[in-house]
Amino acid sequence: MVGALITVPIVAAAASPLLAYRSIAYIAAGFAGVVALGLVFAQPLLMSGALPGLSAYRARRLHRYTGVGLVAAVVVHVGGLWLTSAPDVIDALTFTSPTPFSPWGVVAMWAVFASALLVALRRRLALRPKVWRAMHVLFAVVIVTGGVVHSLLIEGTMETWSKAALCAAVVVAALVALRRIVARNG
Repeated sequence: MVGALITVPIVAAAASPLLAYRSIAYIAAGFAGVVALGLVFAQPLLMSGALPGLSAYRARRLHRYTGVGLVAAVVVHVGGLWLTSAPDVIDALTFTSPTPFSPWGVVAMWAVFASALLVALRRRLALRPKVWRAMHVLFAVVIVTGGVVHSLLIEGTMETWSKAALCAAVVVAALVALRRIVARNG
């Protein structure tokens, strides 16, 4: 089920007629965005221990690797769009783009980078575990919200129903993970 929710939108996007005559950079950027959304779905499942057959240690380790993959996917997504149309990316990054999906994606992107930086600097920051976890979860909520709204507002190569199903799954997975965090930490 988890694999299908991630794979079906990728396969459906690959069959999109909107890919015809697009540059390789544009296609790579689009698929990186679809992959990023799939990784955002996997993250709360791994963190909360919702995937059967994985020990807590393996799930945390996969959560870490998936986070690195998410950062890479976001970089490829934005980098490919930059190669395709740098002025559009500049408009998005400066929040002057007329498209309603742009600010949501930009906020989610910065939250991905901030979360990764928080993880990379965890020891140097010397934050108490509860404070660090709260910050990481806050970034995750921004990533999920921004990423889902960004995805839903774009009318592009992602097929409508599989995109909606994946977005709904991302929100449900995040809510279940939040509920488990709250239950564990009282």
